[in-house]
Amino acid sequence: MRKLVHDLLPPEVCSLLNPAAIYANNEISLRDVEVYGFDYDYTLAQYADALHPEIFNAARDILIEHYKYPEGIRKYDYNPSFAIRGLHYDIQKSLLMKIDAFHYVQLGTAYRGLQPVPDEEVIDLYGGTQHIPLYQMSGFYGKGPSIKQFMDIFSLPEMALLSCVVDHFLGHGLEFDQAHLYKDVTDAIRDVHVKGLMYQWIERDMEKYILRGDETFAVLSRLVSHGKQLFLITNSPFSFVDKGMRHMVGPDWRQLFDVVIVQADKPSFFTDRRKPFRKLDEKGVLQWDRITRLEKGKIYRQGNLFDFLRLTEWRGPRVLYFGDHLYSDLADLMLRHGWRTGAIIPELEREIRIINTEQYMHSLTWQQALTGLLERMQTYQDAESRQVLAAWMKERQELRCITKALFNAQFGSIFRTFHNPTYFSRRLVRFSDLYMASLSCLLNYRVDFTFYPRRTPLQHEAPLWMDQLCTGCMKTPFLGDMAHIR
Repeated sequence: MRKLVHDLLPPEVCSLLNPAAIYANNEISLRDVEVYGFDYDYTLAQYADALHPEIFNAARDILIEHYKYPEGIRKYDYNPSFAIRGLHYDIQKSLLMKIDAFHYVQLGTAYRGLQPVPDEEVIDLYGGTQHIPLYQMSGFYGKGPSIKQFMDIFSLPEMALLSCVVDHFLGHGLEFDQAHLYKDVTDAIRDVHVKGLMYQWIERDMEKYILRGDETFAVLSRLVSHGKQLFLITNSPFSFVDKGMRHMVGPDWRQLFDVVIVQADKPSFFTDRRKPFRKLDEKGVLQWDRITRLEKGKIYRQGNLFDFLRLTEWRGPRVLYFGDHLYSDLADLMLRHGWRTGAIIPELEREIRIINTEQYMHSLTWQQALTGLLERMQTYQDAESRQVLAAWMKERQELRCITKALFNAQFGSIFRTFHNPTYFSRRLVRFSDLYMASLSCLLNYRVDFTFYPRRTPLQHEAPLWMDQLCTGCMKTPFLGDMAHIR
């Protein structure tokens, strides 16, 4: 097996999985891009993980002090290794789970509170199936009356707090309304942002919380030097953005951007025509004059995309916009307005480093080999073969658990279930032309570079799969029998 892996996947292959690379879902030539747009949080400004326990602790204290939740909740601390981005939460069942691209729950990844829910119970909860009809339960933006998808990085402390509160209530036998508990936790997390607590923490210690500021400056400067136009659309307030950009870029940061829009209220900014643009003066005070053009060096608040397109005439594929939230930042721009989009996925760097490990490759190759062997063994019906089949199925399941734990012990990779892409991956492919770990990845490519998606074979296009090679099966199963079928 080790020799087979070496022959099929030589050592140099792993070095091609570069955490600093940009990955393409769709062909795009930067030569054709004239205008670059950016979100702020987790796009221009990358934040350290140290921010998450601060959000968790503040929201936990709000629940106790303002919503009168039990004091016992204060014993819970933030666990950075518990949840991953892209999970779904069934509000009525208090169930946090990972769902694949075909709406199936990945067994072994469903949690109520901090405890795993047995696979049999999960299947029973959904009427004897792993399949969840998300179109009945969740809206376009991952929000619905029954199921919510956690899509941004700020949701990591929210999922952790939600699970801890449910764990406390269940552990102490306290009755609770699942919908009320979910709303209270969500509101407590929202209060941390609305009250400006997160902004205060970051402003007090930017060296601690803001990462890669020099790289952000390098990206922006390089684009401007090549004649590109830049704009910023963010939901954050101007005072916060101004201090962060001064820290990363310098006091003249506004001269790099042709348009700056703050407190945009995305995603409604992309769909609601009613909110007009308002100009802010140098002190951040709202002005009352009617906006007839968007000027360089000025700051604008709210507005809507339709007025933005009318005033700038930045339309279609010559615009490339970067953001971290697949729904709030990217979905409407790609589907309704034809902009090209780039997703910033910080988790990508860690996941690629795990994929590059020998342990991952060993586990994956054995799973593929066992899958091929299982397919072959199904043609034999004697008792000995059935025993071998059962042993191999057990070993494959154990290898799957090992592979999952390499990424996250509870939920595995944010991009893949055992066989299929996750629902998060499905949305990533649908709503982004490019994706990368950070904006600084642009520094590794020329400004006229063309990205091509890898052509991967469809199921019916691949003549030789890994499992066929591993089992020595170089012919189609049952081909002899099929020859007699007309």
